[in-house]
Amino acid sequence: MTAPLAGVRILDFTWVVAGPVTTRLLADLGADVIKVEKKNALDFGDRRAGLSGTLMRGKRSVVLNLGDPRGVDLARRLAAQCDVVIDNFSARVMTNLGLDYETLRALRPDVVCVRMTGFGLTGPDRDHVSYGPTLQALTGYTRLMAEPGGPPAGFGYSYSDIAGGNVGALAVLAALWHRRRTGRGQLVDLAQLEVVASLVGPVLLERAIAGGDSRPTGNASPEAPGAPHGVYRCVGEERWLAITVFGDDDWRRFVAAIGGPAWTRDARFATHEQRLAHAALLDRLVGEWTSAQRAEAAMATLQQAGVAAGLVANAADLCARDPQLAARGHFVDVPTPEGHTVRIDGPPFLLSETPARVRGPGPLLGEHINAVLSELLELPPEEISALRTAGVVG
Repeated sequence: MTAPLAGVRILDFTWVVAGPVTTRLLADLGADVIKVEKKNALDFGDRRAGLSGTLMRGKRSVVLNLGDPRGVDLARRLAAQCDVVIDNFSARVMTNLGLDYETLRALRPDVVCVRMTGFGLTGPDRDHVSYGPTLQALTGYTRLMAEPGGPPAGFGYSYSDIAGGNVGALAVLAALWHRRRTGRGQLVDLAQLEVVASLVGPVLLERAIAGGDSRPTGNASPEAPGAPHGVYRCVGEERWLAITVFGDDDWRRFVAAIGGPAWTRDARFATHEQRLAHAALLDRLVGEWTSAQRAEAAMATLQQAGVAAGLVANAADLCARDPQLAARGHFVDVPTPEGHTVRIDGPPFLLSETPARVRGPGPLLGEHINAVLSELLELPPEEISALRTAGVVG
């Protein structure tokens, strides 16, 4: 079956995480993604697998020295052969290189130029450099992720990079659809600050309009009050179980599932309102029960009784033991040119007629320079060799 983006070629100047997330989705959908890298590119683990491998999967890698005018000239010539040119540098970088939208459009009038900057191409902060954790702080996530009364916390990883990358892929698809209908390319100006701000949720806006503060809720439910409601330590190292009990019916099922210990008959827990009033005591008692339970077994016991409960998964739980992800084939074994396989997470959606798929492992640095320059620019081997000797390509 034909891939949705078969025939689309992308020149990819992105780096770190946000931009590579965008182009890996486009590669999964069948685009030919040519990843432009520098000689000392920053890697995250194994380039075939690991974080670098999963971010770069299915792409072709070329090394160009953009500090050399000859390297920039090669980049321009490659751009003229591509449908999409994308970067996630700060606003000034591509302009300084002479690879801004106006220059690219002169090379190819229907080009889709995607600028995934931290703050956008306009406004007082346009030239600022951003990183995921700073964007999360600026948009309020770091404040909201704290425990009540505690200092700001934040995520254990760069949520904003993943969010910006996914929205970036959507923006590329919209621009390509417009070009298909009209024959015209365009400039996509994506500000990652706006992406993460748009995903905070309406509660932040409501509080701002009302003049109130966005107070962190910790593990409490922001939608409806529940008790017990939180994550509770179980047997083993860093094993936890999330439990939610909202009303009296939930409570009766919970009590029956755990065998009705004496403390569940305490008058302070007789009604939903009383349980909320004594939530701290209730959390301590529930934690004493879970501390003697295996998280997986307790989850199954509570779920079978109709009580909302879920394992707080670690990497092994998610990648090796999750039956739902396994049933849907989310993690795939990808063969490498070296003759072994690497396990990589696949596309997060299934298309019945034009399936997305992992089309190869991450490339080695500069692995495809000969193929790309000979195929797209028709450079002979001796010229490529001379460019390599001169340090223009690698």
